[in-house]
Amino acid sequence: MFIVVWEYHVKADHLVEFESIYKPDGEWVGLFNKGAGFLGTELLCDEKHSQHYLTIDRWVSSKAYDEFRARWQNEYDTLDAKCDGLTKKETLLGKWESV
Repeated sequence: MFIVVWEYHVKADHLVEFESIYKPDGEWVGLFNKGAGFLGTELLCDEKHSQHYLTIDRWVSSKAYDEFRARWQNEYDTLDAKCDGLTKKETLLGKWESV
């Protein structure tokens, strides 16, 4: 399994919109589902800091993820630009392979 983890610091006035887009049946998952090998997304909210989130995206392999990105890059960039105003900061924490 291949996992991609992102960290987000969301603007207080955009929490509902952020959650709607990033939740397991939100717009990002709708896009990811176009790629073969997508397994699902978790959206986590810090219990002590309500504007701090993590997403965990699971793919069958890094190859499946790379093929998705190559095929759907324009749509990915469009959705990413739509989400720019929702966060104060976003950070790719890493990409991991199961061992």
